[in-house]
Amino acid sequence: MIELDRIDRKILDILQRQGRISMTELAGEIGLSTSPCSERVRRLEREGVITGYHARIDPQALGKTLLVFVEITLSSKSGDVFDKVRNELLHMPEVMECHLVSGGFDYLIKARLRAMSEYRHLLGDLLRKLPVTAESHSYVVMEEVKESLYLPMDR
Repeated sequence: MIELDRIDRKILDILQRQGRISMTELAGEIGLSTSPCSERVRRLEREGVITGYHARIDPQALGKTLLVFVEITLSSKSGDVFDKVRNELLHMPEVMECHLVSGGFDYLIKARLRAMSEYRHLLGDLLRKLPVTAESHSYVVMEEVKESLYLPMDR
């Protein structure tokens, strides 16, 4: 794991909040000249600390007003089964996030959709395509209180 100093952490904090900031402005905010600041950012990208720059799109603008979380429980578990589930879920564009978790179920899936009919189709695909699916529980979000990609920097 790469060692991050105070300046690296400040760069990461600012870039998370203002991904389109110019190197000159970023350098000014952290107290470096542009060249060393740019080199630090390139090093953070090269080392895989910064994995990309993204536009956050309002789901409402695309008509994706339905946010659903689905718990999936498998009836049997093995490395082979987990690999097959992973492969299927990676190829489902409606699935925004999927996490293999410990606890009372195996997978937690997050999907944004246009309507309940799309959700019904997704659930059918999940139950049909995933091997050894025993059960599912779904949660339709009524209000999004907080959603963030921001990772606080430890001091």
